Amino acid sequence: MSAAAVTEIAPAGAALIRAEGLSVAYGPAAPILHDIDFTMRAGEIVTVVGPNGAGKSTFLRALLGMIAPGTGRVWRAPGLRLGYVPQRLHLDSNLPLSVARFLRLVQPLSRETVQALLERVGVPGLADRPMAALSGGQFQRVLLAQALAGQPQLLVLDEPTQGLDQPGVAAFYRLIEDLRRDMGCAVLSVSHDLHVVMSASDRVICLNGHICCEGTPTVVSNAPEYRALFGLGTQGALALYQHHHDHDHDRPGKNSHFCDHDHSEAEGARHDP
Repeated sequence: MSAAAVTEIAPAGAALIRAEGLSVAYGPAAPILHDIDFTMRAGEIVTVVGPNGAGKSTFLRALLGMIAPGTGRVWRAPGLRLGYVPQRLHLDSNLPLSVARFLRLVQPLSRETVQALLERVGVPGLADRPMAALSGGQFQRVLLAQALAGQPQLLVLDEPTQGLDQPGVAAFYRLIEDLRRDMGCAVLSVSHDLHVVMSASDRVICLNGHICCEGTPTVVSNAPEYRALFGLGTQGALALYQHHHDHDHDRPGKNSHFCDHDHSEAEGARHDP
């Protein structure tokens, strides 16, 4: 990522990925996912939440083309550049793999680019460190650096903060907000860190085999479907959510407007009966 590199930003509001009537099943069992309609647009931060076994990771893999849908279809914008941070990545601790070599596994990168990527995700100076010697937080940021190497238009994160303590989780998602602002990329994230992640999202999808409800964080936290899954205790904290950002709603990723408002219930959510 040289100083001259320029990231092409998709037009504001343009559809990056769209699913229509998506269902996924493994073998003859009942579908893991069914009747999913979903659109991911340029510049958004969208968080997918749901209980264990709700099909969240399956949903991401189907959108990315890693598994084929049983019914329905998934459309991806032609030439869409994707960056993906998986839920788990296990490396042999005996493998003599430095951070720099790990980043080059996907594509050739100059020493300058490796250093720029590591600096961008907040872990400069780790290029020659063995992957096996990294802390949990450092490891996740190196995975993120690898996902950023292709200058993605859409960054996909599958529970990227597993194993991190609460300050580490908060710091990671502050970094994601910065990346969205600076790079103009959209972010689609699956997470169980409800309070932290939902407060950093433009839109939340509550998934439990199908989309139970969706909307802004405040709207979803007040939805009966969400409260039935996660309990009434989460609603109070999330109702205090204030979304502060420095981008125009019509032009995501641009620093043209500072928005300081409370997303109210009047903004609307979609609820399944």
